[in-house]
Amino acid sequence: MTKVAWNTKELTVGQLAERSGVAVSALHFYEAKGLISSRRTAGNQRRYSRDSLRRVAFIRLAQRIGIPLKVIKDALAELPDERTPTRDDWAKLSAAWRGELDDRIEQLQRLRDDLTDCIGCGCLSLDRCPVANPYDRLGDEGPGARRIDTRLCPPQQPCCAPTPC
Repeated sequence: MTKVAWNTKELTVGQLAERSGVAVSALHFYEAKGLISSRRTAGNQRRYSRDSLRRVAFIRLAQRIGIPLKVIKDALAELPDERTPTRDDWAKLSAAWRGELDDRIEQLQRLRDDLTDCIGCGCLSLDRCPVANPYDRLGDEGPGARRIDTRLCPPQQPCCAPTPC
């Protein structure tokens, strides 16, 4: 198998995929969402600057910890174009996510602790539901689980309280 020579300044989409471990289709998706950018050659082929490797690593790590792509895009927009994100950049951007991650951890711990008795839906179908929802009061707040979400049910009032949060 022949190794393709690496351009010191730019990578093809295949080279970026190989080096980053991310599928070409994912790179195209990231580009369509404005997370990374490329230039087009005269033959209409994509070329990525080498800083794209670090940006893709940044995107993948942020996704693994549950940060939505929109938030990642906003974070990357704070960085100058054509510059590799540094350790200081990561520290600054990730610090902004700490509160959100702490909320998620709390939600997951509550879900784990209440999983045996409740899925947080506020349903009336269980005969011994600790978060009974008489008259579907939580339905007025919108669809989905309402009681388990710590942002909807403040920590000072337990989610299993007989009255709505």
